Order: sequence, then C-alpha cells, then structure tokens
Amino acid sequence: MSLRIAMETRQDVLVIRLQGELDHHAAEELRGKVDEILRAPGIRHMVLSLAELTFMDSSGIGVILGRYKQISARSGEMYVTSINPTIYRIFEMSGLFKVIKFRENEADALLVLGVA
Repeated sequence: MSLRIAMETRQDVLVIRLQGELDHHAAEELRGKVDEILRAPGIRHMVLSLAELTFMDSSGIGVILGRYKQISARSGEMYVTSINPTIYRIFEMSGLFKVIKFRENEADALLVLGVA
C-alpha cells in the first residue's frame, strides 16, 4: 500500500492527513510536498493527523523531525493527532513525543492553536 497525503491550510496552520504506509519512498514524496508549501510565507504551525497511518519506518521519523525543525524555526508549534496504537508505540520508542506535542484529535490541536 502506498501513502495518501491530504493537506489543508487553516489560517496559519498546515493540516496534513496521512493514510497508508510512510516508508522511504513515501517520505521523499511527503518531504517534497510539505517543503513546497512551507516555501510560501504564512504557515507557522503544523498538525499531523495520523489516524489512518498503518506503517512508519525510520524514514518517516526523519521526515517528521525535519518538518518539526522547520516549524520550530518559525517559532511555531507542531502537533500529532489521532495516532493508532502501532504508530503511537513507534513515536514513544523513537522519542518523538519528547519534542512533538500530542493531542487526541485534530480539532483539539486546532483549538490549542487558536483555529477553531
């Protein structure tokens, strides 16, 4: 299965919804699409909705950390939401939760960011 990427801008927040598998090839595609959007001014925060992400390897971890650094450089915040137990465990084991904030769902993250 491949990765489906849906993106939406809500004020200064880029919302990304991932469905499928985030492996090496998909990570390159995700990096390219997100970086293209981040080149334009106006995006300060990011919300990653991972409810339908079924697999993620180290390439996925790397692309998420890279986008976190870009958002942090803008004094923004990044949230991950709606993580299934398998992906949640990967986030825990890799230490991603030490740097990236978690919210139960997309609506909660948008509320915290003032976009409700």
